[in-house]
Amino acid sequence: MNIKLLSALAAAAMLTACASEDTSGAATGAGAAGGLGAGSGGLAGSVRPGSQEDLVANVGDRVFFALDSSSVGGDQRPVLERQAAWLAQYPQVTVAMEGHADERGTREYNLALGQRRANAARDILVSQGVSGSRISTISYGKDRPAALGSNEEAWAQNRRAVTVVR
Repeated sequence: MNIKLLSALAAAAMLTACASEDTSGAATGAGAAGGLGAGSGGLAGSVRPGSQEDLVANVGDRVFFALDSSSVGGDQRPVLERQAAWLAQYPQVTVAMEGHADERGTREYNLALGQRRANAARDILVSQGVSGSRISTISYGKDRPAALGSNEEAWAQNRRAVTVVR
């Protein structure tokens, strides 16, 4: 009897864990690769202004990078420009810029690359008028992938910088 009860509780716990909401604001899946960091699922009216959810739904929270690069591409700059305008609307908001890399390369290399990516994204926000004191940077290297897999599609989603409201 105890084994059946424990098995049922374990199954319920696993289902609950699978159904729990991602509160990091990170978008995953095919929509994340588009540069906006969120789909247009009509969330704009149901989120608190100035929140992570607002940033994701209305502006986009991430930019993507080419392989072994920390240069923000011209196609990704508009996301950071929108973020700067959004941050100007909410001067009380501070953010962390997270730098990430794909799984290839050593841990040390990817931590350094992630830091360069976070700094590059931060520098663009600062050049757009956001005070540098409002933006901290951190690198997670390859330790927090957005997409699992050892293929170009997954790697492309993991080469990113993500803006997270603190």
